[in-house]
Amino acid sequence: QVQLVESGGGLVQAGGSLRLSCAASGRTFSRQAMGWFRQAPGKEREFVAGIMYTGVITDYPDSVKGRFTISRDNAKNTVYLQMNSLKPEDTAVYYCAADRSITVHTTPGAYEYWGQGTQVTVSS
Repeated sequence: QVQLVESGGGLVQAGGSLRLSCAASGRTFSRQAMGWFRQAPGKEREFVAGIMYTGVITDYPDSVKGRFTISRDNAKNTVYLQMNSLKPEDTAVYYCAADRSITVHTTPGAYEYWGQGTQVTVSS
């Protein structure tokens, strides 16, 4: 059974930092791109970071570029999202996902496995 389990969410003040982790089990994802998405109440799921299976190429939308950093440790089958300079508008449930291919995609439909999500709340 394939599982992606996120952790590291919580409540933080604006300007603070959080590090999310996504541990994969059931199979290895070392040959697949991985991504992080977020979804706020009443809004669509939004791509926030992606990383190729090699870890060399990453992608971010302008809304988080320079503040969020995605990384992966294929030996541990784990993906991370370091979030700095957090803003209240970053408040959402954050999801980890495994892409169907080795390249990064920004649309949810390109991903085949999803975690259950972890809540991030940024207070002003």
